[in-house]
Amino acid sequence: MHQTAIDPIRFSSHRGLNRLQTLLLLGLMTGYAGFVGWMLWGPDGLWFLLVWGAFLLLFSPQLSARWVLKMYGARPVSPAQAPEYHQALAALAARAGLPAAPSLWWVPSPMVNAFAVGRRDASAVAVTDGLLRTLSPRELVAVLAHETAHIAHGDLFVMSLADVISRLTSAMSFVGLVLIVLSLPQALAGGEVHWWPLILLALAPQVNLLAQLGLSRTREFDADLTAAQLTDDPQGMASALVKLEKIENGFLRRIFFPGQGLPEPSWLRTHPTTRERVQRLLDLQRGRHAPWSDGYAFEPPEFPHIRVRQHPRGGWWGYWY
Repeated sequence: MHQTAIDPIRFSSHRGLNRLQTLLLLGLMTGYAGFVGWMLWGPDGLWFLLVWGAFLLLFSPQLSARWVLKMYGARPVSPAQAPEYHQALAALAARAGLPAAPSLWWVPSPMVNAFAVGRRDASAVAVTDGLLRTLSPRELVAVLAHETAHIAHGDLFVMSLADVISRLTSAMSFVGLVLIVLSLPQALAGGEVHWWPLILLALAPQVNLLAQLGLSRTREFDADLTAAQLTDDPQGMASALVKLEKIENGFLRRIFFPGQGLPEPSWLRTHPTTRERVQRLLDLQRGRHAPWSDGYAFEPPEFPHIRVRQHPRGGWWGYWY
């Protein structure tokens, strides 16, 4: 029987913790939204939350996968252009239990990045030119596995659900702020005003935002975990994360500000710190095995008529490569 490089006890422990955190954070967001609705309108507030939540989740306009890929100027990569990439994605998708392998897209950007879009049955993984030319085959397989894990877990739907809850909570909180303003004359006139429900209403968007950020970090941890399982190579994912952080910090930043990462506190980040992610991955390591990605050479696909953008595009809405 083949012995994997991952400690099954550690894996189950981390997987259980990630799922528990996901349920708790979603429960916190839903519970707080229900509490806000109950404070405003009683039982009718719960019905408002349920009906409008279902409506927004089902009928609110969603960015289609094709539109997102087009926004980044992504180009589809055919199997003939990059056969080994497609073979790796097909193997990862089969291990993850996806009904079909994600399609592969190339983004003409020097940035080092990758992202996934779509559903389990119709998905795509986009990789930048900078990523393909920076990471080793072992690290590339780990990144592809990480994006495949996001698709397999349905993380896009989970984060859409959290976004709907946050939007409804913010809308109800606005009503609470209006009530605070309307209560000021009564308070100045010496009337009795119950401030604590109004304060809870005003704080609701911030509480749900922090929970939403925590949920995003938890899903990243779980994608790392599944990537290590799919590749049977926790060190490959850890190596990719360390290299990506070094590139993100830049040469001059490492010289003049050594040891400094993103300035915001960890609880305001969408992704966990690299140190935390690497520690969790290495905690899974049980033994050393030759990664199955060693058989790949991964020649980047060529698009001779498309120039890699050296500067971001955008306008008043922001910038992207």
